[in-house]
Formats: sequence, structure tokens, C-alpha cells
Amino acid sequence: MTGETTVCTAVRIHGRGAQRKALRALLDGLPSRGGRLLLTGEPGLGRTTLLQWAARSFHAGPVLHLGPGTGPDPGAGPTAEQLLAALRTAADAAPALVCVDDAHLWDAPARTALARAAEHLSTAGRVGLLLSAASDRAVAPEFAHLPVVRLDPLAPSRAAALLDDMTDGAAAPAVREQLLAEAEGNPALLAALVRRLSPAELRGHRPLPGPLADAAALAEAAGGAPAVPSAHARDLLLTVAAAVRASDGPDVDAALVRDALLRLRPDPGPGARSRPLPQQLAPAGDRLRFHSPLVRRTVYATATPDGRRAVHRALADALANGGHRLPELLHRSWSLSGPAPAPEQADHLARAAADSTVTATYRLRATAYTRAAELTADAARRAERYTAAAEQALLGGCPQQARPLLAAARDGAVPAAVRGRAELVRGLVELRDGPVGDAHQSLLLAASLLAADAPADAASAALAAADAAWAAGDLPACLATLGPTAPPRATAAVPAHGAHPPGAGAQGEPRATPGPHGRPHTRTAVRPTASHLSHTSASVASAVRDHRIGMRALLEGRFDRAGAPLGQVVRRGLTEDRPEVLLRAAAAALLLGDVDAARGAGARALAAARQLGSDALEPQALEYLAYAELRAGRHPQARAHAEEGLRTALRAGQRNTAAHHRAVLALAASIEEEPDVVARHVTAALATARRHGLAQALTLAQWAAARADLGRGRPFDAADRLGLLVLPGPGRGHFAVWRLAVPCFVEAAVLAGRHEDAREVLADFAGWAAFGADPQAAAQLARCHALLAPPERTDDLYRRALARHDEAGGDFERARTALLYGKWLRRRRRPREARGRLGAALAGFEGCGAGVWAAQARDELRALGAAPQPGGDGAPTRLSRLTPQQLRIARHVAEGATNREVALTLAVSTRTVDYHLRKVFAALGVRSRLELARVIGLAEQDQEARRAAAHQEKTGAQP
Repeated sequence: MTGETTVCTAVRIHGRGAQRKALRALLDGLPSRGGRLLLTGEPGLGRTTLLQWAARSFHAGPVLHLGPGTGPDPGAGPTAEQLLAALRTAADAAPALVCVDDAHLWDAPARTALARAAEHLSTAGRVGLLLSAASDRAVAPEFAHLPVVRLDPLAPSRAAALLDDMTDGAAAPAVREQLLAEAEGNPALLAALVRRLSPAELRGHRPLPGPLADAAALAEAAGGAPAVPSAHARDLLLTVAAAVRASDGPDVDAALVRDALLRLRPDPGPGARSRPLPQQLAPAGDRLRFHSPLVRRTVYATATPDGRRAVHRALADALANGGHRLPELLHRSWSLSGPAPAPEQADHLARAAADSTVTATYRLRATAYTRAAELTADAARRAERYTAAAEQALLGGCPQQARPLLAAARDGAVPAAVRGRAELVRGLVELRDGPVGDAHQSLLLAASLLAADAPADAASAALAAADAAWAAGDLPACLATLGPTAPPRATAAVPAHGAHPPGAGAQGEPRATPGPHGRPHTRTAVRPTASHLSHTSASVASAVRDHRIGMRALLEGRFDRAGAPLGQVVRRGLTEDRPEVLLRAAAAALLLGDVDAARGAGARALAAARQLGSDALEPQALEYLAYAELRAGRHPQARAHAEEGLRTALRAGQRNTAAHHRAVLALAASIEEEPDVVARHVTAALATARRHGLAQALTLAQWAAARADLGRGRPFDAADRLGLLVLPGPGRGHFAVWRLAVPCFVEAAVLAGRHEDAREVLADFAGWAAFGADPQAAAQLARCHALLAPPERTDDLYRRALARHDEAGGDFERARTALLYGKWLRRRRRPREARGRLGAALAGFEGCGAGVWAAQARDELRALGAAPQPGGDGAPTRLSRLTPQQLRIARHVAEGATNREVALTLAVSTRTVDYHLRKVFAALGVRSRLELARVIGLAEQDQEARRAAAHQEKTGAQP
């Protein structure tokens, strides 16, 4: 290596929260019991770093670092008895932690002794055994019984943060993207790549060396090239590594490998084929794969150029005439000598990649376009092929690969249309995984560059720019990109959460369809380009136009003009099977309040995306399904879709989409008894939303936090949070979301004594309810009026609200109205009617899993003497000495509420609170509010522990 960059020592560990939590649990338990863990991961992922972190974090006793030479006879290795004796000695006076790094390098007898010692840790006292072993080979059978903590490659955001730590943020953006793509989340490889670069190269002042991840960098990260026992094993490893490069996944057909080996070395020597597989390979039925992707890359890079070319030639010959056109052409291209351009081979590859009759994944097509670009001499055509490769990488859910491909496509001599396509892909990458303000500008530039040669592509780019403006909460920019500008009306109602603007859900993902001259035409996942329109019916263009017209009318408040075009988009989705069109239909249905149609279109879009293997569209289809279920009040179903959507979004590198899924998860959890879950998802969603300017996700997450406060009886906190979102001012929430939070704000504001603030937002909400896009809005409006009405009108308004709920459906919202009605009836001294309403509310909350709201209903029923006291599970608690009203007051005071705040929350006088609080102090034997908070906290922790234990006993679940 000739680089000069000094890699700064990372000041923190990045992206290992789950693993550190598992290690911390082991360390925290050592004062009372022993334990053991096996930490596994491929070379370079940081096993040693985590072992060192655990050793530094353990302060309860000594830390021993054990090696294979431990024992009286280092040459012979330790026995199990010797190890156990050493462990007992270490733990005589205090708990001990024993760290064993690279346990896979111990010989078999030493591993056996170590495993036996681990099995008998319970007899060795308070000893923790922490082992690490590389996963570039099968786990040694001696360690198979140990609990495992696995290290995976870092997520792109974590790897980016680590790179910034290493370089003090000095890497140029294009260089940064290439480093992250080449490192594939491996910290050691990332450090090796940075060390290879000179400061000028790191800052983008000089071209990067090629290949960036060369043999030396890969071998450094992997701990050297793998040792192999024979020439046949070396050929086998190289053949599998080469075959994976043109495979649709991490494994390859074992029969193909055998055929290529026969062509490569017809006479491998006696007994070669009966030898066991090298330990770096794992069989899976009739397929072969490497245990470690890093080792696979190292095997390929450290082979001789002649050896690589020979293997690729053998693989191409084995694939010839077998119907595997694209892999065959790729291997044939890699068998060429030297870096010189090969125009004919490049054209063959590009044509095959564009051929829709060729079976291949998006990622394999991206590989083919990339290789075609590398073999292309003409700068314009090379840039075009790199752009096509980036489009396919994006569709395959690999935005981190698309970015460096776009950087390679930059060339001042390329036509405007090619630059426009590249800018379109760049904007779409940023829209899903970057600052949406940057995405907006890139997409506007793409629309400008495409306008002359590809007007339909330009329209796609403009609509995607509107998506970016929508995500940012920039209503004027959104309107400007949807069509002729006109001042938006001040009172314009806008779509509900989960409904994105002109493109269904801000999709805008490119999709390849065959075109002339060896490249695919581009059409977005929800909008076709001009090229694609020439291959399909005009109905697609009509759908795009209808969606744009309907959306603009809706944003301008011209509701009479919005329904017809949006309804046409929904109806078109009934006969379509393309995921992009179905997503548009789901978005239009949500805008119109047709939740059932939105769920149907979203489910079909998800099935179609999975059938096509589009990793880029799957998270967005799940986002629509989650929003539709949330709008329908089916929180458990919304949570299930959002959990799966979060996983797929993170796999596809779509942090912005992941933030929306986290916001949905926070909203779903806000009705359950899981404040920690709400806080976790809110924190994660806000972190991305603030960095990337996602006003919609930010508003949803803040609404979730406020609704959790309201459900737990904290109306003052809820009113403070929600006031920032719904009241006029510069901090008002996203224009499409804040109205949805109005009913929560009105409830919280009334309980907090802020009646005027509550009345201020109701007029605007009434206009939104009149539009009819939200099925629950009319009932919620009546409920809000009931909260603010004089007593003589309240009864009728609550009944009207319940009747509207019966028409709209939705158990959760109906139960909330019944709860508020029941509370009002109880305070009006109408206990029989109150009991009926509260019982209905409790049943509704329990039916939809709204545990925290069900607790409110139970408290109200207890106050009527219609429910068991706390601790009714047979185990009395200190709190069982209190009456229901005293318990409610005590809980509010323990949470920090003043007597006046408690009085407002419970609709009683301050004197009543004072009276009951004196009784509480006497019954519990406390003398201060601080002592009361401690007693309440301990009692409720004990009650929760008993409830969890009972659940485990009933279900057999393991803690």
C-alpha cells in the first residue's frame, strides 16, 4: 500500500447496541451467577473491539484474557480441569470475567477443554466466559451449545458515521460513497481502504486507485489470504468466488462449479473429488457458498490474473447453451486480457441486460451494465450504461451501490438526456435515503435536462420533486411542481397521513424496460417515461395526469374537482397488476378516505413487488398497508405491516422510508402499555427526520409521543406537545398531518384548562371533516364539540358522536368517545349510565389492544365500584390500601403533577385533591411527594414483574 492517510482512532463503537446490550446483561449478572457467550462474526467486524469494551466495562472483579497456552504445560494446552481450577481461583474473592479472543484458532483438544469448562461454569462460581470466534468457517462443534451473539455488517448510516470518525469528515462526497460501497459495512476493510488513499485522493483532488478494494486491502481486513491444503481446494475456492460474481445471490450451483473445475483441470489428481470441502465453504443442498463474503472477495482478489481469467473462461464454457445468457456473457467478459475497451463484448452485455426475456434480478442486470460500461470507450455511451446500472441497483434495493455508479457516469460531454436520467436516479436515491431538500433540487434539475428529449421522463422527475417537497412539508414548492401555480387557499384541507402527493407514496423508483441501442428505457415505479409510454397503452399517462390534477385540486382546497380524477386512479388500480400503478391507486384511495380500497390496492402492490423481486418497492407497499390499517383503527395490523416494512426498508437502505415506518410503530404503540417502545421509535424517527428534513415523519412521531402522554393521563404534557403541532405559527406540523392530531389536542387542552386554544383549531378541523376523506373525522368533531359544550348540550353531542362512529367503524376511536362520555356521566352523578359507557369503552380498548386506554377505563369503573382493586391477582400490594380515587391521585402526583393539575385532569376541586392526598400519605406511611413517587414506582414494578411471571407460567415463554 502506498497511501498516506492516517486513520483516526474511532472515539466510539458504531452500530453495536444490541450486542453491547447482550454483553452488558452478562456482566451485570456476574455478581450473582455465572454465564457464557460466544461472539461471532466474519473477520473485520469488530469482535476484538467488543471483547475489549466488555473488559473495560467490567468493574466488579478481575478480568482474565485466556489463550491456548494456559496451564502448567503451555506446549500441551490446558485441560478442562485446569481451566476450571483457574476460573475458580479467579472468582474466589470477587466475580471474574474471562475473555477468549479468536477461540476458533485453538486446536481441537484445547477447544474441547474450553467447551467443557464452559459447561461447568455453574460449579465454578461467579465467572463469566466471553469467547469470540470468526464466522468465516462453520462454528466448531465444541462451541455449538453456547449462546451466540452475532455481528453483522454495519448499516450504511453507521458505516458512514464510522468513516467520518476515521477521516474527521475530510472525505469528498463521491469518495465517501465509493468507500462505503466497497467496504460493505466491514469496519476493518473500511479502515484499510482509507489507509490506502493519500490525502489528495481522499479529498477528491486526485483519481482513486482502481480497484479500490485491492488484494492487499482485502487481505489486511480478512487477516490474510485463506490457507488451503491443496491445489484442488484453491481452484474450488476461486471457482465458487468467481461464479458468485455473476450469480443472483451469495450461493452458486454446485453442478456448475464441478463442470467448470473439470474444464479448468481435467485431471485434478487422485482422490481430489472425494476430499472434504474447504472450511471456508458451506454446502446448502445442491448449492455452495462462502461463510464470509469478505473471505470470498479476498480469495478472488488474491488469485493471479491468469488464474481468474481461466476460471471465468471455464465458467462461461460451462454455461454456454444452457439458457444462462447474462452470466455467460459476464464470465466471458471477465476472461478478457487487459483493461482495453471491448466494444463488441460491451454491446452484447448491454443488449442482454436490456432484454426483458432474459431472466435476471435487478442486481445482476446492474452488474452487467457496469461491466458493459467498463468495456465501453465512448464517453457518452459509457455514462449512459453506468446510469442504467445505477437505475437497476436502485430497483434492487442497493442505493449504496447506485451512488458510486452515478459518480462514474459524470462526464461533461454526455447528452443532456443522459445527464437528466442520472440526476433523476440521484434524486430518487436521496428521496429515500438522504436530505429531501437535496432530492428536490436534483429532481428539478432532472426535469429541466429531460424536458427537450424526454418530456414524459421530465414529468416523472417533476412529480418526484413534488414528492420531495411533500416529504419536507413545503406546500408552495409542492404546488409549484404539480402544475400552473396559483396561491393556495389559506384554509385548504389536505390529505391525511400516509397519503403522499402526485406519485403514489413518493415512489419514483426507476424500472427498466427494453429499448433500442442496448439500454433499458426508464419508467418510475409510479410514473412511466416517454420511452415506456411508447411500449404501453396511453392509460398510464392518463393515470399520471389524473393523479396530478386530483392532488393539486386537493391541495388548493377545490374538493369538488379532486374527487373525480382521484377516483379514476383508484378504479384503474382494480384491473392492474403492476406494483407502481397499484401504489398510486392506494395513495388516491387514502386521499379519498376509502380505506378498504387502499388496503386492497396496497396488498396487491406488495404481492406484485415481491413477485418481481423489487426490494425498492416492497417497503413502500408495506408503508401504504400500515397507513391504511392505522386509518381504519386496526392498530395491531398496522404494527405488523410497519414492523415488516421497517426491516425491508433498512435492508434496502431506505432510511427515510424506515423513519415513516418507525412513526407508524410509535403511533401503534402509543395506545398500548409500552412507553419504552413508543420512546424508542419516536427517538429513531426524529433522528432521521431532523437530519433529512422529513417534516411528515417528524409530525407523526411527535403526535405519537403526545398521544402516549394523553393515554397515560398526562394531559398537560400532551397539550404542550400537540399545541406546537396544531396551533398557528411557524412550528405548526406538516400540512397533511396536523389536522389529524386536532382531536387529541382538543381532549388534552380541555383537560389542561386551555379551552380557548381548543376552540381555535376546531373551525379548520370542521372543514376537513366536511370533505369526507377521513371516515372518523365527523365523529371526532362531534366528540370535540361535546368536550367544549355546556352541560345541556353535551349529552346529545356524545350520542351523536357515537352514532357517527357506528357508521364509520373503528373500535379505538369509538371506545375513546365512550370513555369520555362515561367520565362525564360519572361526574354528573349518573352511575348506571356511566357504567354502561365505560364497560363498552373497556371492551373496545381490550379488543384492539389499547392497553393504556383500557387502564383508564378500569380506573373509572373502579371509582364506580364496578371493577376489582389493584392486585386482584391474589397478591396484595401496598397500593391496595388506597381507594380508587386515592390511587388515581397518588399516581398523578407520583408523576410530578401539582394538585391543581391533578384537579383539572380528574375534573374535581383542588380541595378534594388535598383531602385525598392527606389520606394517601397516612395510608402509605410517607411524608413527602418524593417518598410517594418511590413507593408508587416500586409497587408498580412489583406488580408488572408478577404479571410477567404469570404470563411466562401460562405460555411457557422464556424470559
